[in-house]
Amino acid sequence: MTFHVITLFPEVVEAYTTASILGRAQREKLLKVKTYQLRDTAGNKWGKVDERPYGGGPGMVLRAEPVIKAVQKISRRVLDNPKVLITAVGGKPLTNAYAKKLSKLKDVIIICGRYEGIDARVKKVLKAEEVSVGPYILTGGEVPAMAIIDATARQIKGVLGKFESLEESRVASHEIYTRPEVLKIKGKNFVVPKVLLSGHHANMDTWKSKKRSNPK
Repeated sequence: MTFHVITLFPEVVEAYTTASILGRAQREKLLKVKTYQLRDTAGNKWGKVDERPYGGGPGMVLRAEPVIKAVQKISRRVLDNPKVLITAVGGKPLTNAYAKKLSKLKDVIIICGRYEGIDARVKKVLKAEEVSVGPYILTGGEVPAMAIIDATARQIKGVLGKFESLEESRVASHEIYTRPEVLKIKGKNFVVPKVLLSGHHANMDTWKSKKRSNPK
């Protein structure tokens, strides 16, 4: 599949998506991430894409025309009708189930918000879907876009190398350990739970399930 990311800061998205697992996935042609500079469709020689909000208020708002033109430009290049997403704090929550649905698509366009947000008419014109990565506000949509790409990429066969690496497909706990068996810090021993050393898979899975549901 291909992610098309419309942003004022392509270098931010590219730095993350060309490294580590996502970078390898792209080199192996399991995934593509393309970035598009929003200023290229600004429609003026200054590359200005923002204006003051109607009704007053602080900050600036991304204009509708540059965003719509950027999406239309991308849409003309792909065969299927791409799904359009807008990063927004009040949008649909990003979950593994949602990411799995996205992974079945061929093309997904992500519009990264900035400043006070994007002109609301963009969502209506493009029939876009707003997606949130959490109940908090960030300075821009680049981090949410990367989260969407990362969560979705993990659902694509071959990206993680092994199917077993997908946490939601196996019994896993957020509390994990590795060697050494005994960690000595300032005269105190911190040990690995005995059940994880027992070799009894049923007991280990039970322990992991309990820890996952009750991490305390």
